[in-house]
Amino acid sequence: MLIKVPEGQDIEYAGEGALKEILVARDKALLKQFIAARQGDEQVDFHTTLSADAEVELIAWDDPEAAWIYRHSMSHVLAQAVLRLFPDAQLAIGPAIDDGFYYDFDVAAPFTPEDLKNIEKEMKRVVKQNHKFERIDVSREEAGEKIAGAVYKQEILADLEDGQTLSFYQDGEFVDLCRGPHMLGTGQVKHFKLLSVAGAYWRGDESRKMLQRIYGTAFATREALDEHLAMLEEAKKRDHRTVGRQLELFTFDDEVGPGLPLWLPKGAVLIDELEALAKKTETEAGYQRVRTPHICKESMYLRSGHLPYYAESMFPPMEMEGIKYYLKPMNCPHHHKIFAASSRSYRDLPVRLAEYGTCYRYEQSGELFGLMRVRSLQMNDAHIYCSLDQFEEEFLAVCHMYLHYFELFGIENYLMRFSTHAAEGLGKKYVDDPEKWKLTEDMVRGAMEKGGINYEEVADEAAFYGPKIDVEIWSAIGRQFTVATNQVDFAVPGRFGLVYTNAEGVEETPICIHRAPLGTHERFIGFLIEHYAGNFPVWLAPVQAVVLPIAERHADYGAQVQQQLLAAGIRAELDAASETLNKRIRQAQKQKVPYMLIAGDREVEESQVSIRLRSGENLDPQAANDAVAMIAARIADKSAI
Repeated sequence: MLIKVPEGQDIEYAGEGALKEILVARDKALLKQFIAARQGDEQVDFHTTLSADAEVELIAWDDPEAAWIYRHSMSHVLAQAVLRLFPDAQLAIGPAIDDGFYYDFDVAAPFTPEDLKNIEKEMKRVVKQNHKFERIDVSREEAGEKIAGAVYKQEILADLEDGQTLSFYQDGEFVDLCRGPHMLGTGQVKHFKLLSVAGAYWRGDESRKMLQRIYGTAFATREALDEHLAMLEEAKKRDHRTVGRQLELFTFDDEVGPGLPLWLPKGAVLIDELEALAKKTETEAGYQRVRTPHICKESMYLRSGHLPYYAESMFPPMEMEGIKYYLKPMNCPHHHKIFAASSRSYRDLPVRLAEYGTCYRYEQSGELFGLMRVRSLQMNDAHIYCSLDQFEEEFLAVCHMYLHYFELFGIENYLMRFSTHAAEGLGKKYVDDPEKWKLTEDMVRGAMEKGGINYEEVADEAAFYGPKIDVEIWSAIGRQFTVATNQVDFAVPGRFGLVYTNAEGVEETPICIHRAPLGTHERFIGFLIEHYAGNFPVWLAPVQAVVLPIAERHADYGAQVQQQLLAAGIRAELDAASETLNKRIRQAQKQKVPYMLIAGDREVEESQVSIRLRSGENLDPQAANDAVAMIAARIADKSAI
């Protein structure tokens, strides 16, 4: 047996034995330095008995994997505390998640903020008691006996495959069906915080019972916890729902329907600016713009294959003249029809068709979240039809378009996730064509590596028709968003009979690249709101300048300055209200207006304006014409301010 010790001396052991016992025999301090071990692709805790030929690597507390282990352990501590205070509670699931953990409970009444405080206090008692986590392997019969009366655990057990190793973990009086791994004892992590409680349908199915989900977080050190809580507090201030309401960007209305945003005038400005940016970028890259209807016949989605795969995410059909029509959930079948409307030669390829098409997807009501999960979405969509020889260049060009946008918006932290298929899903989750899967996945790998673009590969997350790149970005405060995609489609063009004539005069089916660099307006604007905290760069700001006459006698001059701004293409307002100047300045700052141009007696006399930035900084007075030119220049070069 070989136990690898990071930054230490590896341990060789003859024979089999429990990992904990081997480490104690070598150096008891190892139990404090490390939390668990890695055996192949799996994590194992210190209770694991290892065979003579086993090879494992110890996981240090500062290893990213460690957080998943101790947060999973803290979810058990949470459940233990809840059962102490609410003995009749039914337990569902309690996994670790990014930056924290949760547990779902079925209780008689929703948890209150006071309940949350009491549960956290009880968790501290469990931690102080330092119960040891003990693994208990059982047969299926024994497992059934242990969870008799636990309806949710029984359902989980019924879904587990026969022959699978079943285990429980016990700490103190608490026992839970769990595969682990866990840290040694409840006292190893003292730095945690319960954050919130929310409703969550059992297994995400809105037809099932609504459970109470308690969220928490935990860190190995107090400093890390405090830093995370500070980030969460900043995130609350930047929450796109709060800022969007404050800046009057969008609204939702119950009578319109959940998940259907109404864009207010200032929000519509953001949409217009993003569309203008994308259209300019895409025109320069050789894209042609098209438009398609919001509905289409059922037969087209049956042909494309979307209906069998995505029916649950589509709105129910409407029937007219005996024919079923659907609200379109995506634009691709329509674009395929546009490609097919003309005869194509290899000289015409690549064909790049772009559209800001509004799509509709039936997201479950429990999953709707501000602009991030909506039912009406405007997509920065396009489809590229090309030959295999052109694929690499076209695919990389899309990736480079992403990088261009990242630089423009100051996005420094991003990840391109390369999603591939899984062989067991062929014919079910994925198109059954192993050769095409291998070919296209190899093509994507080759393109990414040739382009020097970092990516992370994940299995079993591809689109049904081909591999894809999902683009994940992080905002200025570290919140993660999945905003864009770059997908390969080797299957659907053939279903639509799409062909071009090659150089030899033979018809071939093009390969299709689906791409949406800016994703949807809804999600991308939600990201930008939080990324900038509403302080949009001046070119994107809904109101770029406001003119503030100090007194009524300065209002006419203020109106003249506003007209100069408007004539230069600058979005400008005049605030000549009777409130004090300071109050109007505070209001402009609250609205995140980049420039405040102030006019009093001196400014009127000298045809100048005093300039105040939303940051509170004051610039030297300038001639009104110069101020207008400065702001226009900042807008033209897309400066932050």
